[in-house]
Amino acid sequence: MMDFEAARIKMVDNQIRTTDVTSHSVLTAFLTVPREAFVPAHLKLLAYIDEDMQIAPAANGLPGRFIMEPSPLAKLLQLGAITKDDIVLEIGCGTGYTAAVLSMLAGSVVALESDETLAASATQKLSELGYDNVAVVTGPLEKGYAAEAPYDVIFVNGAVEEVPEGLLAQLREGGRLIAVVGYGNAARARLYVRTGNSYSSNDYFNAAVKPLPGFRKAEEFVF
Repeated sequence: MMDFEAARIKMVDNQIRTTDVTSHSVLTAFLTVPREAFVPAHLKLLAYIDEDMQIAPAANGLPGRFIMEPSPLAKLLQLGAITKDDIVLEIGCGTGYTAAVLSMLAGSVVALESDETLAASATQKLSELGYDNVAVVTGPLEKGYAAEAPYDVIFVNGAVEEVPEGLLAQLREGGRLIAVVGYGNAARARLYVRTGNSYSSNDYFNAAVKPLPGFRKAEEFVF
């Protein structure tokens, strides 16, 4: 029988602490949330390897869906400096793993998912495990979830080609949005901050993470 708790400690010590993650709240959240509970049954024993875990195959022209590799996920969450005073919108909750981690950092979490099957799985798993400050909602990822806006933090759980203006508009004054912009090894972790009606952004580190559906730039017509 696999000792998941030992595997979780090892993941935090070997994959997360070694990549400049020092936030006590982030480390504690990763030590606490059972990653194995959110991966498909056949991958349970691999839940703590240093890789993205596929939770849905590519279909209908959309990319496959993954739980993000622990190290970049922890670094991105640390970048958000999330506290219990924050209301967080997560874009692309998949099976709910990141939502569970966020629930330990934030006051409350709205977890948006476009895939009904994944959303149902996330709802069931989060409720089973008692993460009761998370609400899973469904809809197109790129549109965000205006019904509960404004948010203190928006976390985009995957790589995007661009961050839509409409998503930034769901931040409250001083709110921040964390995303990986670009695809492959050139992709960068970017933090946007809202000031009045404008947004400043800074790039922090390279992060090759799997793409989310719905965030390709519109094709530009060339005459």
